[in-house]
Amino acid sequence: MATESGGSEAGAEDPKEFAEEAESLWRIAFGPLFWVAHFVICYAATTLVCTKLTDIEGAMAWLRLGIAGLTILTLAGIALIGWRAWQQWDYLNDYDYVHDLAIEEHRHEFLGHASFLLALISFVGVVYVALPALFIGSCL
Repeated sequence: MATESGGSEAGAEDPKEFAEEAESLWRIAFGPLFWVAHFVICYAATTLVCTKLTDIEGAMAWLRLGIAGLTILTLAGIALIGWRAWQQWDYLNDYDYVHDLAIEEHRHEFLGHASFLLALISFVGVVYVALPALFIGSCL
C-alpha cells in the first residue's frame, strides 16, 4: 500500500537505512570488543612469559614491545571507530544532543552518540590495561 507521497507503507524500512543502522549497531560493539581482546591478549601473554619461560629478563623486553605494539594498533582501531561515530552523531552540525523522538534522525544520531561514548571508554580502558607493562620490572 503506497502513501500519498508515493512512498511505501509507514512501517516498512528503507533497505539502505536498515543497512546503516545495522552498521551502527556493530560499531557500538566494536570498541568494547577491541578493549576485551587487548585485555585477554596482554594478560595471557604476560602469564605465559612469567610461568613458562626461563629467560624472563629477555622475554620481558619482548613482552613489553609486543604489548606496546598491540596497544598502538588497538588504540588506532578504537580511534577510527570513535571518529566514525562522531561523524554519525553529527553534534557540531546542529548542536542537538537530545535524541528522544522516534524519528529516523534521532535514532541515527543516538546510535552515533552511544558508539562515540563507548569508544571513548574503551580507549581509556586500553590505556589502563597497558600501564602495568610500563611500570612492572619483573614477574616477581
